[in-house]
Amino acid sequence: MGMKAVRVCSTSEVEPESHTQVRIPGLGALAVYHVDGEFFVTDDTCTHMHASLGEEGTLEGHVIQCTWHNGKYDIRTGAVLGLPCPAPLKTYPVTLREGAVFVEVRED
Repeated sequence: MGMKAVRVCSTSEVEPESHTQVRIPGLGALAVYHVDGEFFVTDDTCTHMHASLGEEGTLEGHVIQCTWHNGKYDIRTGAVLGLPCPAPLKTYPVTLREGAVFVEVRED
């Protein structure tokens, strides 16, 4: 079972200190964050009630807050920082090349 790099978006598509939702065939919706000059990628869906974090979440530093019920996650690790989120958010290893954001995903 190897890993493959999947292109998510270009680095210019996500303004500094902001985030967005990107839909990737085979992976579904991902949230891409641009914080302190670094890029982070997580699943887009809050583990509580399946709200979109990329479209509706508010970002403060490395913390994404779901606007539905105010659950919070650390975008670097996916760790739950605020209730009512029942499970951590899935995060992806990010690589930047040729002006684009790539994530590492397992190949079945």
